Formats: sequence, structure tokens, C-alpha cells
Amino acid sequence: MARRCSFALALALAFGASGHPALADAPSGTYPPQQMSNQPCPLDREGLWALDSRVLANDWAWLCRYAEENRAVTTAERPVAVFIGDSITEGWLHNDPDFFAHGFIDRGIGGQTSPQLLVRFWQDVIALHPRVVHIMVGTNDIAGNTGPTSAEAWRNNIRAMVTLARGNGIAVVLGSILPADRFPWQPGLAPARQISELNAWLKEFADAEALILADYHAALAGPDGELPPAYSSDGVHPNAQGYALMRPIAEAAIARAAQQTGNRNGD
Repeated sequence: MARRCSFALALALAFGASGHPALADAPSGTYPPQQMSNQPCPLDREGLWALDSRVLANDWAWLCRYAEENRAVTTAERPVAVFIGDSITEGWLHNDPDFFAHGFIDRGIGGQTSPQLLVRFWQDVIALHPRVVHIMVGTNDIAGNTGPTSAEAWRNNIRAMVTLARGNGIAVVLGSILPADRFPWQPGLAPARQISELNAWLKEFADAEALILADYHAALAGPDGELPPAYSSDGVHPNAQGYALMRPIAEAAIARAAQQTGNRNGD
């Protein structure tokens, strides 16, 4: 229960009452001195989130976020799949905890962009030795959460994560970017068209590289590329009903990807 309360607090700090990133610093949490050390993480993560200035200054990709949980996983049975992504992935565990009770591990961090996922990919995915990795990221790249970027930079980060995964015997599921026609924390953007363009590239890339695509966008998008109110309270993050539609798509994609891994390894 304490862990669930901590997660709820983290989401509240990250997205605020209106469901969008709160850019002001959280009230607590101190990082160790800026130097190479065997103990680079603060003892307490309470009150911190990915875009807190203290995190960005001391641990830009927030490797500390899952360091403790990862130490526990490495001594356990090999996970079926690790889900790495942003708040949409992080929120999946909160809305459907049973989904992650059967060999699936959630490594989503609210507010993050694809370069941050790439930095923590070894620690939060490869070192856990899953059969499959589920990569879903792009919303915050479009929003510019970590500064100016480009579609090509996002594509290169996806390519790099796929290369790392496959080089370590991990099958890949690419999750499409979820629909959205607005970002509450970036009110000047109209992202629906760009999301569709990036998703079109994901499909082409998956087809060319024999990867599995989990097409959540097709299942959730409204007629104008929006995430309908039935599936979201803020037009960006799914609610329980949205995740309920996503779950069978993810399960089928991971089963297909795991079969690919089994065929290669003779399992």
C-alpha cells in the first residue's frame, strides 16, 4: 500500500491536478555530491520526478528511479517482458496492476523522452534479461519536454534501442504513440498529424526489421486523431478503459515476439 501511495504522489507531482506536467520543483529529496561514486542515488525518492531540476542536474535520465527495483529483479526468474516508456507506460501499472503480475515489468517514467530512455536502456532493460522489450515513447519528444529535437533524432533513438535489444537476444515490440490532438502542458501544439506521421514510420520500420508493432493508435484514436474522453480524462493519458483496450493488443504482440525469441534460441 505504501508503494502505491508513493506512486500516486509521484503522478500527482508529475502531472498536477489537470493531468499535465508540473514544472515546479517538488518539495523534498536531495542528491549526493556530483562525483563518481558507488552510491550516486539519494536515499529518498519521495517528492522527486523526472523533470525536477535536481533530477535533471544530477541524474538526467533518472537511472536512480528503478535502481533498487532492478537489483531485486536480477536475482529472480527471467522476465517475460519489460515495458519501457514515459507516463503512459508508468500509468499502466497503476491502472492495471494485474497485467504486471505475470512476468511483465514496468519501467515507465513520466515526462521522459526517447533520449532518456536510451540512456537507461541498459540498466532498465538489458540487465534484467527479458525475453521481450516493449518500447513506447514519442509523446514527450513531440512536446519538447527535454528541449528542441527532431523526428530524425527520435527515429535514431528508436533504432539505437532496437539495435541494443536485438544484440542481446531480446525481441522487440514497438508500441505506437497514442493519439492526442492537444497537450495540456503545451497548449500551442496540435500534435495529431505529427503523431500519425511518426506512427507511419514505426510501421515501416517494424515491417522492414521484422519487429512486432502494437498498434494502440488504431484502437484508441477518434476521427480527428484525438484520444476520446471515454478513454482519457486529459486527452493524453489513458484511463482504465483505455488500458483495457490496450491490454489484449500488448499481450498478442508480446506472445508473437516471445515466439520469435524461442525460435531463435530453440526453446
